[in-house]
Amino acid sequence: MKTLHHNHDSNQQHLTVNLSIPIPTDSVIITKVELETLKQQELKGVYWTMQDLEKRINRKNEWIKENILYPTKFNKILDVNQGGFVFYPQSRGQSWSFHAIKMAEFLDKNFQQIFSQENKVA
Repeated sequence: MKTLHHNHDSNQQHLTVNLSIPIPTDSVIITKVELETLKQQELKGVYWTMQDLEKRINRKNEWIKENILYPTKFNKILDVNQGGFVFYPQSRGQSWSFHAIKMAEFLDKNFQQIFSQENKVA
């Protein structure tokens, strides 16, 4: 249904349109806040392995170690022995372990520092 209103006080015309937009049955509309909450819950209680982290950021473990895990400025934040959220293997047979939510937040927050550092090293 379309209606055209002419306002006598000005020369503006207003068009009111009722529009129906079908939403596919396999889709829902949610707010961005709800989406972020769902993403956070997806990582709740999850620990990543080194392989998980490699897939997540599309980098090999050598690059991750050289550019994120071993540089002092990051190591002192990340190392679980210094209050961080990354378990650094102490001996052969032990595996890296990353608190997924905190590591994801760290990567987002430090993206620029991580990659600007890479350019200095290379």
